[in-house]
Amino acid sequence: MPDIVTAAMIVIGDEILSGRTKDRNIGHLADMMTAIGVDLKEVRVVADDEDDIIAAVNALRHRYDYVFTTGGIGPTHDDITADSVAKAFGVACDYDEKAMALLAQSYAARNIEFNDARKRMARMPVGADHIDNPVSVAPGFRIGNVHVMAGVPSIFQAMLDNVVPTLKTGTRLRSATVSCPHGEGIIGGPLAKIQEAHPDTIIGSYPKYLDGTFSTDLVVRARTQAALDAARQAVEAMVAALPAR
Repeated sequence: MPDIVTAAMIVIGDEILSGRTKDRNIGHLADMMTAIGVDLKEVRVVADDEDDIIAAVNALRHRYDYVFTTGGIGPTHDDITADSVAKAFGVACDYDEKAMALLAQSYAARNIEFNDARKRMARMPVGADHIDNPVSVAPGFRIGNVHVMAGVPSIFQAMLDNVVPTLKTGTRLRSATVSCPHGEGIIGGPLAKIQEAHPDTIIGSYPKYLDGTFSTDLVVRARTQAALDAARQAVEAMVAALPAR
């Protein structure tokens, strides 16, 4: 049987919901998870609100193998992710000795004051493990199956590179694309029947519109070659049976 590993993502920040900041992390995480055979099943965007963050963390960590969060671990008053995640797990949030030392050394090397605001970036749930940050030193952290990382894309990507080797991976989805010269309105019915007959596959339809004409790319995904081939052949036969344009 194929090994299925699942994940979810929580994007945290008022700036995302207001549109002031455009998210660039969802797509990167999706690409990385697909590459290693982890199914990203859900993404939630929540405000800088403690109750909302706690609710999202608790809902998703019990449902999926892994949860990844981005945003809210900086030095300002509205960076409340660490406190919220700690409360979700029922533990204290405190200054981490190792993180404090790393940050103190980094700021000292640059002749920058290690003030109270910057010290906030060393706070994390008691018992959490570090996620190294090779870009700006301030670490993310892992507690249980929840990985808490920065929202700045370059830092998030660097942290994720350190996380990926620690993850259990699943069987990667194989895929095949069948081009259809008709729009979804024509193929919707027969395509639904093919999906019902091939429950071990995922069949997606992606419409295109070019020069006044609709067409559709039909993408079949499965974890075994046999299942992929059977569904692909059924889709190809359906397309071939449609009337010519």
